[in-house]
Amino acid sequence: MDDANPIGALVAAAGSGDSTAWASLVSRYTPLVASVIRDHRLRGSDAEDVGQTVWLRLVENLGKLREPQALPMWIITTTRNECLRLIRNSKRMRPFDPTDERGAVEATDTAQPDERLLESERHRALLAAFAELPEHQRELMLLLVADPPVPYAEISQRLGIAVGSIGPTRARALQRLRESSSIARYRDSGSHDKEGGRRGVASLER
Repeated sequence: MDDANPIGALVAAAGSGDSTAWASLVSRYTPLVASVIRDHRLRGSDAEDVGQTVWLRLVENLGKLREPQALPMWIITTTRNECLRLIRNSKRMRPFDPTDERGAVEATDTAQPDERLLESERHRALLAAFAELPEHQRELMLLLVADPPVPYAEISQRLGIAVGSIGPTRARALQRLRESSSIARYRDSGSHDKEGGRRGVASLER
């Protein structure tokens, strides 16, 4: 795929029935889907059901996407909607005790935005931007942020690149993240502090 516009190329190819391109899209954006699901505290079969439904919805709508770069936001919105739908349905099926005040307390707790929610927004923006990186840069960044740290010599051997090229490749990847449309949309959304996007990218720098 063309590194200059990888998401656009992948969306076009997947929409034309390219199974390899589709698999690459799923691989790139599965962490983003999982992040939204975790924010809604879904686990096990519920989480799997939401994930499968999101990918089914994407198959149905892939050819309708007018702007491939808007795919991350489409995935976030669709995953959130599916999570809420499942939660609503499960509440309808759950016996209700009018004397139990815990439900009202939980609703109050989750209604107010807090730092955890803002951090989740930053995290999702970073995941979306990360998915836009070329594959070789994504692989390198994952190794660089691994815990425990992976020595440069081992990274060089795993990826088949010279040790001296690791630093420049990392710098180019970070620059791509800073310039990503996903990070830009997050910074411009107005629902967070101005430095949020920069802090998200900075978390990958060490």
